[in-house]
Amino acid sequence: MATDAELFKCGMRRLAAGVSVVTAIDSLPHGLVATSVSSVCVEPTPTLLVCVNRNVSCHAVIHKAGAFCVNILRSSDVQLARRFSAPENRAARFDGYGWVPLTTGAPALLDALASFDCRVAQTIEVHSHTIFIGNVLSVRLPDTEIAPLLYLDGRFETLRADTATS
Repeated sequence: MATDAELFKCGMRRLAAGVSVVTAIDSLPHGLVATSVSSVCVEPTPTLLVCVNRNVSCHAVIHKAGAFCVNILRSSDVQLARRFSAPENRAARFDGYGWVPLTTGAPALLDALASFDCRVAQTIEVHSHTIFIGNVLSVRLPDTEIAPLLYLDGRFETLRADTATS
């Protein structure tokens, strides 16, 4: 018996997830917001995965380039996340922020909590999405306060420190 799709979505919205901007490059930079990013393994090669809907414009660019960069967003990056979430902002997504190409040429956000530059090692088609499994070629870790942007129940949130004392 199949689970109701709406019930599934409501349940998954209760799982807090880190927010990333996944980028790729052809002649121009492309990107999308993703919460479906996960580490796969550290050895023998650091590897991570990202799930990308085949209907988003960046999907074809990642496929063609064979590379992508996962940029983990900070709590102060809500506007950037919204910009990359809205198709009407596609032409201006990279404007006003600092970006640097890493090994693959995919743009890394200068102020990201971390950026993982990846070469696609494998793809898995699952219904409407492709799981891109990437070997991590380089990692960029700026010296910054670790305050991640989260996505929970359909909105961007921040991690609140536990102020309780023992």
